[in-house]
Amino acid sequence: MNIRRSIQGGVLALALVLSGCSWFDPDGSSPTSDPSPTPTEFEQSNVDDASGDAADVTVTADKTGRGFAADNIGVSFEATDLADPRLDPDNSNLDEQLKALGSPALRFAGNALDRRTFWTSKGEKPKHGEQTTITPDDLKRLKKLVDITGSTVTLGVPLGTYDPERGADMAAHAIDILGDSLIGLGIGNEPNGYTVDDVPGGAVRGDDWNEDKYVKQLEAYAKAIHAKRPDAPIIGPDVYDGAWMTAFADSDVKKKTAIAQHWYQLYECDSSSVPGRGPQAANLIAPLAKEAAKKNLGIGKSKADAAGLPLWLEETGPTSCPGTNDTSLTNASALWAADYTLYAATLGVERMAMHSMLGACKGGAPMSLICDPADRGDRSNEFQVRPNMLGLRLLVPSVGGQFTRTAVDGGGNMSAYTVVKNDGRTLVTTVINANDAAKVGGNPVTVSMPAGFSVSSASQVFGESNDVKSATQVVPANPLPASVPFSGDGAGGSSSASPSGGTSSSPASSGGVGDDGKLRIDLAGSSVTVFVMSKG
Repeated sequence: MNIRRSIQGGVLALALVLSGCSWFDPDGSSPTSDPSPTPTEFEQSNVDDASGDAADVTVTADKTGRGFAADNIGVSFEATDLADPRLDPDNSNLDEQLKALGSPALRFAGNALDRRTFWTSKGEKPKHGEQTTITPDDLKRLKKLVDITGSTVTLGVPLGTYDPERGADMAAHAIDILGDSLIGLGIGNEPNGYTVDDVPGGAVRGDDWNEDKYVKQLEAYAKAIHAKRPDAPIIGPDVYDGAWMTAFADSDVKKKTAIAQHWYQLYECDSSSVPGRGPQAANLIAPLAKEAAKKNLGIGKSKADAAGLPLWLEETGPTSCPGTNDTSLTNASALWAADYTLYAATLGVERMAMHSMLGACKGGAPMSLICDPADRGDRSNEFQVRPNMLGLRLLVPSVGGQFTRTAVDGGGNMSAYTVVKNDGRTLVTTVINANDAAKVGGNPVTVSMPAGFSVSSASQVFGESNDVKSATQVVPANPLPASVPFSGDGAGGSSSASPSGGTSSSPASSGGVGDDGKLRIDLAGSSVTVFVMSKG
C-alpha cells in the first residue's frame, strides 16, 4: 500500500465570506441578520484606539528547516462518529466545513474507541455491551468524505476488549476501503488510562495493567493485522506519558509509522490560578502556555527522534477538563488555536488533530471545533463552527510553506510566524495579537519585509475582547487599502508616548507601505491577522 505523506499544496482561497458579523450567535443559533456586502479592501472595525505597546515585526525569507503541511491542521473525532450518517457529504455540510481547513488531517478514536465501539463485518451483535457498531458501510461513507476533502486519515482499532482477530478484520477492511487515504492505524486509545475509573465507561483492565502487558497485546494485534495486510501502517501509543512511547517504540511491531502523542493545554481542572494550567481563558494565551507546550511536546519529539519516526499529535485541544464551555467558546480559543498550531509545527510536530465530536452545540463537547445547533435530542445537517475553528481557518494560506526566521520586538503579548512558498515568491506572515482589545483597542505594528516583497492581501479573525464568547468575527482576505490607520512613530504624523508605554496619536497617523518597504498598521487586539506577501 502506498502511504500518502506528501505536503499538499496550500489553498489560498479562504472560506471566510462574512465581514463584521459572527459565525454564530452567543446562544449557539445561526445568525439571523443578512451578512454585510462582501468588501473589496481589508478593513478592521475595532482599532479606533490603538493604545497598546508598539511592535516591530521583522520578516525574513531565511528558512529554519521546519515545514507546515496540510496535516498540521486537523480534526480528531470519537470512533463512534463513524456510525453517523452525516459523514456522507450528501447528508450534511460537514464536508464543506472541513474543506474550509484545506485538506485537514482526520482521526477517529477517542475514549469511545475502547469502551463503546464494536466492529463487525459479519452482522454480529456487540459482545460486551458496546453502544455503537461500526461496519464496512461506515468506512465506505468515510471514504466519500475523504475523497471530497482530500484528507488523510488515522483510525483507531478497539483494544478495550482484547480480540486481535476482530481488530485485524477491521484494519483489513479499512485499508481496502480507504486506500492511500489511510496513513495510520492506532491500536487502542490512551492505554495508560485503562485502569482509571473516572474515564467514561470505566476501567477496561485490572490494576496489574502496565507497559509490558500493553506491548504484548499490541504486538499480538499488529501480528494479526500484518498477517492480513503486511504493509499496514501502525502508529502509537496515543498517550501523553513518555514511558509508554518508549514501550511502543521498543516493541517488535513492524511497520511502525509514527509516535502518536496526546496533550491538552489546560488540564489542572481544580486550579483557578492565572497564569497557570487551570481552565481559564487567560491561561490559553499566557506566555506560560507556550513554555508548557515546548516542554511537553518536546517529550514526544525526543521519543520520536530516538525511534527515527515522525511525531504526530493525534489528539489535542484547549482543555481536557469537563464543563469548560466558557473557556472553549471564548475568542481566546481562536487566538490559541492559531498560535498553538503554528508553534507546534515549528517544534517538529508533523500532524495535529484537535479533538472534536459530532455533538450538540448545547451540551456537547465544549472543545469541539464544530457542533450541531439543533435542539437537544434532535439532529440537523448544518454543522456550525466555533472560535477555535475560525482560528485554524486562517492558517490555510500557510500550508505547503517552510518556516522562516521572524522576530517580534515589543508589542506586549504578541507573536508572529512566517512561511515561504511558491519557490520563494510568496511569504505568509501570521500575527497573533493576544493583547486584550477591551483594554488597548489595538497595537501599532511595523512589519519589515524582505526587499522586493509587497502585501497582496490580509485577513483576520477578532473579538471585542479575549473573553467574549461565541462572538469571534471574520475579516476576509482582501488587498490592503493605500492608507491604513497607524498610531505609532513613522510616516504621516507625529506620535507621543502613552502612559502604558505604547504610542498614541490623535488623529492616527496615516499608515500603509512606505517608501522604505515597511508596512505600518494598527492591528486590532484580540486578533489573528494573516498577511500574504508577494515578490514583484
